[in-house]
This record gives sequence, structure tokens and C-alpha cells, in this order.
Amino acid sequence: MPTWSAGQYLKFASERTRAAEELLARVPLAEPRAVVDAGCGPGNSTELLVQRFPSAAVSGFDTSAEMLDAARQRLPGLRFVEADVAGWRPPAGTDLVFSNAVMQWVSGHLAILARILGGLEAGGVLAVQIPDNKSELNHVLMRETAMDVGRPDLVDAAEAQRDRVHPAEAYYGRLAPLARSVDIWRTTYLHVLDGHEAVVEWLKGSGLRPYLEPLDAAEQEGFLAAYRARIATAYPLQADGKVLLRFPRLFMVAVRR
Repeated sequence: MPTWSAGQYLKFASERTRAAEELLARVPLAEPRAVVDAGCGPGNSTELLVQRFPSAAVSGFDTSAEMLDAARQRLPGLRFVEADVAGWRPPAGTDLVFSNAVMQWVSGHLAILARILGGLEAGGVLAVQIPDNKSELNHVLMRETAMDVGRPDLVDAAEAQRDRVHPAEAYYGRLAPLARSVDIWRTTYLHVLDGHEAVVEWLKGSGLRPYLEPLDAAEQEGFLAAYRARIATAYPLQADGKVLLRFPRLFMVAVRR
């Protein structure tokens, strides 16, 4: 898992939270007893869960101490703990496990999702959103930049940290035998950002992290300068100076049989 900066991530809090809002809107529960935000990050998705289910016991966990600190500051009355979803199982009485933009960083997550769903009681819900943007131009340019600055090892390091996102049929096939229903869909967002620098700032909070972490400060600046130049060429400015950032995401809501 890469090291996370809550401040960098939340520079685009509204855009990043939008997918969590749309995932939560499809959760078919009225009054769950216990709700867990698996990979809660800085608590922006957890806050949505509290607002939707005010009578539920809502908690969250993450592997990042910095993200957990931000979540505790945002929601001081909630329980947040450091844990890894790779080995986590839902406690008894959990009615909803919510996972927003986490599983792409978890090796073998297809089997992990099936294990979590299988650990819920009948009627329990697993709601998941997974970014599926690895083939998008901005990620292709990361790999090209690494090669051009003579650091192919950065590509290997990034690939090692990010798990494969499977076709929708693979998730459906794994979850459907355990579920009474599986709602699965894909959405491609077009985020309206304030120019090329905003695109780079967005990605510094997520996809660029594994490329930048192995570099010292001077190397990071060199990498980012080369990457910015590619972004400026690849993403045309709109008439108002904005840039449209494509971002495909895969969603699924499974109800335990």
C-alpha cells in the first residue's frame, strides 16, 4: 500500500466523494444495526454513512495512520481503528460493509470481497466502488514518464502496489452464489478541473503516489515536470480553461443470501 496524504487527497474532496454518494444511494437498507467503512480514508465516506444511518453504530478502519487521524478529527465521536481489509472479517451484527476506492490497492481482492460477503448474515449488504482507470491516458503517461526519465523500476513498483481490476462479470460470478441480489454497474465520470496543474494535483493524491515515493525531492520535481508536460499536451483545455478528467469506476451492491 502506498503512503497517503489526507491533505492532498482532500484537495478534491467533493469530486472524490461523489462516487461514494452514488454508491450509498443504491444500498437497500433502512435501519442497519452496525455499518463499517472498510478503508475509510479521511472519513469523507464515513460521514455519508452517519448522515444516512443516524441510528446505526458506524465505524471505520484503514491502514494509514494519517488518514485515520483525519477521520477522527472529522468525526470525533466514532470508532476508527488501524486494520487491513486483506485479513479483516465483519464482526457479528454487521449489516453493511461499505468500501469506496480501496480494493484496487488490495492484492487478491476478488476473493476478499467474496469472503466478506460470505461473513455477513442473511440480508447484510456489501457495497463497493473500485476505480478502473489504470488504462486511462493519465496513467499511461505515468508509465511513459518513468521510462523516459530512466526509472523503469518505478513502473514495477507501481504495478506491485495496485491489484488488477477484473471485468464486471468476474465480480458478479464470484458474488452471485452468495447473494440474493447483485447490483453492478460502471460509470465514467468527467471531472471538470481547473487546468493541467489540477490534473497533476489530483493524481498526486492517488495514482502518482507509488511513482513519487521512491524518489528524493529533486527526483520528484524532475518526474513531475516531465509528467506535467505530457499532461499539458494530452489534455486539451476547454474554452473556459478547464480540463475534463475521465475517471471510470466500477460499482457493486450485493445482498447476502
